Amino acid sequence: MMNKVGSLKDRVAVVTGGASGIGAACCRLMAARGARVVVADVNADAAKMIAAEIGGVSYVVDVRDADAIEALAEKSESEVGPADILVTSAGIVQAPLPPEELALDLYDNVIAVNLRGTYLTAKAYGLRMVQRRGGSIVTISSVTAERSVPLHAYAPSKAAVTNMTMNLAAEWGRAGIRVNTVEPGYTRTPALQDQIDRGHRDRTLLEENSTLGRMVEPEEIAKAVAFLASDEASAITGIALPVDVGFFSAGSWHPYGGVRRQGSH
Repeated sequence: MMNKVGSLKDRVAVVTGGASGIGAACCRLMAARGARVVVADVNADAAKMIAAEIGGVSYVVDVRDADAIEALAEKSESEVGPADILVTSAGIVQAPLPPEELALDLYDNVIAVNLRGTYLTAKAYGLRMVQRRGGSIVTISSVTAERSVPLHAYAPSKAAVTNMTMNLAAEWGRAGIRVNTVEPGYTRTPALQDQIDRGHRDRTLLEENSTLGRMVEPEEIAKAVAFLASDEASAITGIALPVDVGFFSAGSWHPYGGVRRQGSH
């Protein structure tokens, strides 16, 4: 018998960017907790694979396209059921480039996917939730939203997602809609691994700049998302929840030689 704590039994959960990384981890965990999961992603084949694995339904969507997002919301709610949960995990990363090397088309695309895509998706499903007077939205931001980093498109896009989440929480709260965001630390996703393989990130530095001395696993982000989406978080809205293995608390130790290894003095 399923443990009722954190149960999502019979909830309809829509996850954009659900075909890989954090999104795929959210799909797997929510399905395991009883949700009927809609896997929405620009990668049709990968979305089908995840959906087949968890017994869900997949749809292809480009979150930058307002008409496509509206069509997704209409079709998924007609074919699967009204969304109780929305997770906006679709997003792209960028290399840590100085402004003079950051192409404008790359900048525009990062903003279009990460910010515009999150807003369009939240709006399409959120307005439907408002009509039904209930629902939970969890956006995916980043710890880079809160700190200075050499990611001049990605970090501002995520800072805007955090702010937008708080705005929508206040906008829709009286309709019974909860809107929260998770701010992942450096998470071992295929996208980040690709950045490491290309030499844009140093795995050792990513692990050392945390109090736990490691990176975050996608499944750990999924647990935070599932908690915020569940009735266990019924009084929580408008928050930004860092899941960062201590990234925020470790950074200020750098001038003192970094976080001490266990047993050192």
